[in-house]
Amino acid sequence: MELRQIRYVMMVAQEKSFSRAAEKLHLAQPSLSQQIAKLEREYGVMLFHRLPQRVELTDAGNRFIQLANELIVKEDELEREMHQFAEGNAGRIVVGSLPITGAFVLPEAFSAFTKCYPRIEVTLIEETSSNLEQMLVHGKLDMSLLTMPIQHPALVTTPVLQEEIYLSLPPQHPLAKEQVVDLKALEEEPFILLKEGQGFRTISLLLCEQAGFTPKVVFESSNIQTVQALVASGMGVSFAPHMITGMVNGNVSPAYVHLSTHPSRTLVVASHKDKHLSTPMLALREEISKAGKQYSINPA
Repeated sequence: MELRQIRYVMMVAQEKSFSRAAEKLHLAQPSLSQQIAKLEREYGVMLFHRLPQRVELTDAGNRFIQLANELIVKEDELEREMHQFAEGNAGRIVVGSLPITGAFVLPEAFSAFTKCYPRIEVTLIEETSSNLEQMLVHGKLDMSLLTMPIQHPALVTTPVLQEEIYLSLPPQHPLAKEQVVDLKALEEEPFILLKEGQGFRTISLLLCEQAGFTPKVVFESSNIQTVQALVASGMGVSFAPHMITGMVNGNVSPAYVHLSTHPSRTLVVASHKDKHLSTPMLALREEISKAGKQYSINPA
C-alpha cells in the first residue's frame, strides 16, 4: 500500500464517483479503478459497493477511511516537522566541552545562538579530552570544544582560539617575580598536573620534554582550578592557559610567569568528518569561534 493509493480511496469516498474522483486527481478513470481494485485484492476486501449511479463505502471501506485519516494527519505532521528541522526551527544539538574551558567560551556562544534559534535544544556534556574524542567518534556528540592535538583521524577541527601558556608558581617562589623563566630551571621542582586523559596534561608533559626533562609529578587533579590552588599553597609548580590566570581561589593565587619559549595552546571545535552539520550546527560553531576570539593571542 502506498499513501497515494490511500488518497485515491479517500477521494472516491468523498465524491461517491470514480469519474469525478479521477477528474480531481488528474487521473484517467481506468487507471484510478485499477489502483483501487489492486488495493482491494491486496487486502482481500471490497472497499466500495459499485452501484449504477454512485459508489458507497462498505463496512471495511468505512474503517479504512477512519484509519486513513489518521495516517494522512501523521503524514502532514511528519512533513511539517521535517521542514522545521530543515529550516532550523526544531532539533537538538549535543555539544561536548572541557569543563573549565567551556565555562569561559560557551555561555556567550550559547546565548547568541539561542536568540537566533530559540527552538533548537542545546545539550552540554562535560568530559575529559580523551572521552570527548571517543564520544565524537561514536556519534554521541555533534561537536566538541577540544585542545589540540586531536588524536583520532576521523575528527576534523575548526580553530577557536590560541592562547599563551604560563608557568604557574607559588607566590613565594624565588622565580615568582621574574618576567620570563627558562623551564629547564624548574627541572628539580615538584609538579602538579591534570590527570591522564586531559588534553592540557599532554601539553604540559610535552613542554617538559622539550625542555629536556621528565617532571616529578607529586599531585594530580581532574580540575585545573584545583591544580592552581595547590600551586598557590606552595605544594609545587605547574602550567596555566591564559584564560584562567585571572581566576583567584580565596585570597591567594599563583604567580603567572612567561616561559622563554612562549608556548601556546589551540582550542578547536571538533566534529566527525562524516557527520553532516546542519545550518544551526554551523551557526553554533561560528558563535563558539566568535566567543573564543577575546581570549586569543591571534584574534583575527
